[in-house]
Amino acid sequence: MVTIGVDEAGRGPLAGPVVAAAVVLCKPRPSGLDDSKKLSAARRAELEDKIKRRCRWAVGVVEPDEIDRLNIFGATMLAMTLAVQALCEQMAHDEGVGEVLVDGNLTPYGRRPEWCWPARPIVGGDALEPCISAASIIAKEHRDRIMREAALAHPHYGWERNAGYGTPEHLAALREHGPTPLHRRSFAPVAQLQLL
Repeated sequence: MVTIGVDEAGRGPLAGPVVAAAVVLCKPRPSGLDDSKKLSAARRAELEDKIKRRCRWAVGVVEPDEIDRLNIFGATMLAMTLAVQALCEQMAHDEGVGEVLVDGNLTPYGRRPEWCWPARPIVGGDALEPCISAASIIAKEHRDRIMREAALAHPHYGWERNAGYGTPEHLAALREHGPTPLHRRSFAPVAQLQLL
């Protein structure tokens, strides 16, 4: 039975998708795993490479229009479910899932009809459980890459620097240029602009 770690990136930004990652750690596991927010960008990239080469992993991505339809909590639960489903599809049929460890205080169990695995929420899990730390690194790196690519098409918002979060630079560009298709219309700063 394997243990899967799950974490998400991108709950708070005004633009871009929410991304969840699911990871089954290899043995020996990569050293130096920690909450992705505590690692330097260089260290995160190095660990992402090691995790992707040696461990099993998958991501789930939920786009802004779905976030607006479901709300950010529902979209996060969906992203986590998609990530675990994709990871389970990679695994051999004789490998059962013992437990899915989810960063935070809630899991998709009972909240998504497709979720069918034992799940345990762990507050601060990205710093406590190495498999969740690995998932936090994969999710953050994956999402940052999406936002850097999106910045090429929408250069005014500084997404390559702020990853879609509501920085003063991003808010000023939003006021000047208006929202893009990647903006979350249901998030207050974007929604308020549409009322003006």
